[in-house]
Amino acid sequence: MHFSIDPFQHTVRKAVHCCGVGLHSGRTVNLSIKPAPANSGIQFCRTDLAEMNGTGSRGAIVKAHMDKVVDTRLATTIGEGVATISTTEHLLAAITTFGIDNAVIEVDSGEVPIMDGSAAPFMQLLKNSGKKRQNKFRKILKITKDIEYIDNDKKIKISPYDGFKVSGEIAFDDALIQSQKYCLDVDQERFIQEISRARTFGYVEEVEELWANGLALGGTLENVIAIHWNRSSVLNEDGLRYKDEFIRHKMLDIIGDISLLGCPIQGHIQAYKSGHTQHLGFMQAIANAPECWELIELHNNGSHSVIDKVFSNTKAAGELIMPFLKQSPVAAQHP
Repeated sequence: MHFSIDPFQHTVRKAVHCCGVGLHSGRTVNLSIKPAPANSGIQFCRTDLAEMNGTGSRGAIVKAHMDKVVDTRLATTIGEGVATISTTEHLLAAITTFGIDNAVIEVDSGEVPIMDGSAAPFMQLLKNSGKKRQNKFRKILKITKDIEYIDNDKKIKISPYDGFKVSGEIAFDDALIQSQKYCLDVDQERFIQEISRARTFGYVEEVEELWANGLALGGTLENVIAIHWNRSSVLNEDGLRYKDEFIRHKMLDIIGDISLLGCPIQGHIQAYKSGHTQHLGFMQAIANAPECWELIELHNNGSHSVIDKVFSNTKAAGELIMPFLKQSPVAAQHP
């Protein structure tokens, strides 16, 4: 597969809105996705927090970047000061796959609404908006050497590849899930058809335990696949959307979490039994291995210029890569 991507940055064409319930709080959440200037990236705005910001609206801003991750238990939560937003991964998977580089996401709560537990409602929202090309070129993180992250029996590896490919594998002891594998060359249409509708899942006794601890208060059979106590069926009356819906949802989570690097990736991700915690560790491993990637800027004629060499890789890239990706190359030379 030849790596083909629009060289220009994009934002949403018009503001779009939805309303749902927060998975853990059980509260109603209003969400809006609005256009944003080129080079501003994806930003969340907590409109319920009274604080002025540079967007012309009232609320606390949290940038969707890996250096803002504050919690990876149950979901990926990002934060800045007192402002946090959890369950970001499904929305971010839709946004990045739809090809949106810059947007302001307004929420009036500390959670992105869970909707039906998948990314499909968010993808439909984005399709209702459409996207608008901006007069700035995209930057791509091109993997040039293998990078591997290992956490006990969990492993994630990325290798050079002429495209963006994700391969996932999970292994459970129960009869329903067992071992499942999936591999996808990621583009918008394949994501919509094969991944976007896959829902989050959990064992019914785990959900009950979360309820007892004041969590997952918004979790119902409308937004979570509840695996039966017998481990061979689900409680959801309509059953599964895909026979292997579990690994497909894990793929969705990977795509959403990895978008927190801040730009598209050219490489092949291979994940084994990974979750949100491993996804963050994997991104940190990438950031700390600048000798294994190039940051390239696309041009209209399909060529690109390598701009990663403007900095010294003697610094830990955890301190460098994110500010670099958020700034212009000129500004990034003087961190």
